[in-house]
Amino acid sequence: MAKCNAFAATESLNGIGFELFSQDELKAIHQATMDVLIDVGIQVSDEEARALLKENGCLVDEKTQVVKIPEFVVRRALQTAPSRFTLWGRNKKYNTVQECGGKVHWTCFGTGVKMTNYVAPGKYETVDSVEQDVADIAKLCDWAENIDYFSLPVSARDWAGKGAQDVHEVFTPLVSTEKHYNDIDPVGENVEIYWEILKAWYGGDEQEAMRKPLMSMLVCPTSPLELSGQACQVIMKGARYNIPINVLSMAMSGGSAPVYLAGTLVTHNAEVLAGIVLAQITCPGAPVYYGSSTTTFDLKMGTAPVGSPELGLISAGVSKLAKFYGLPAYVAGA
Repeated sequence: MAKCNAFAATESLNGIGFELFSQDELKAIHQATMDVLIDVGIQVSDEEARALLKENGCLVDEKTQVVKIPEFVVRRALQTAPSRFTLWGRNKKYNTVQECGGKVHWTCFGTGVKMTNYVAPGKYETVDSVEQDVADIAKLCDWAENIDYFSLPVSARDWAGKGAQDVHEVFTPLVSTEKHYNDIDPVGENVEIYWEILKAWYGGDEQEAMRKPLMSMLVCPTSPLELSGQACQVIMKGARYNIPINVLSMAMSGGSAPVYLAGTLVTHNAEVLAGIVLAQITCPGAPVYYGSSTTTFDLKMGTAPVGSPELGLISAGVSKLAKFYGLPAYVAGA
């Protein structure tokens, strides 16, 4: 199933090798995932998405909104999903190629709602982040050579409740960085507005904007096993505009997923593959990531620790699954 090697019998090691699963174990996780997708299914909370999935061979229960996805539908989607695509920046020297098994790239992560400001020696204050913080961090990331593209790190909380927060969180990074912009948690009903902003950079040239989109979008399934209406709209509209979509599960081992690592990866895998299937049946060839911020659930503190040893193990497993499917991977770090 993997399709990421450009030359026969060639395998390269990019960075440190960590073989968490054998090929047979990956196949076992895949098969368990196929059982979940056809026996349990995914709740798809969007009528348009359910109709598309039904037209393409899935079993849909409109009463429960549960969609059961046969393996042949998954395999067809994986065949059309590209193993390589470019993240375009306003300055072409910052263009970043994302590919299965390719070079490891780095970005900042988010999206936080608070900033800690230095006041005086030993004194700090925590305040809501604002739009200017987004712009300032974008400029800092432009300067930082180790950061390949810019992901929304904090929220423009000064626009909260005014109906345009997410639009400002797209416009401000795009005019503040020359690198590619990865929008985290976009709003489905406003994707058309983002598209108008992207087209404006190219003087209204729709074909050029589709060929070289300056932004990508990160969307999360709702664990366990749901694609919300919001997620579906972002995935479908992103596919139609050729905006790369990062389908990123945030399952929690011991919370919204089984406590065992392999079981967590099965839940995670089902959620991500469901999103990728939706993107590919909407527009075959749409650029997609296999994404993860899946971690464990801290039973004592009631939190999802991003930075725990378990997250590192899960991210290693996710990277292997992405390579197994021939897709670029995006995983959380500490």
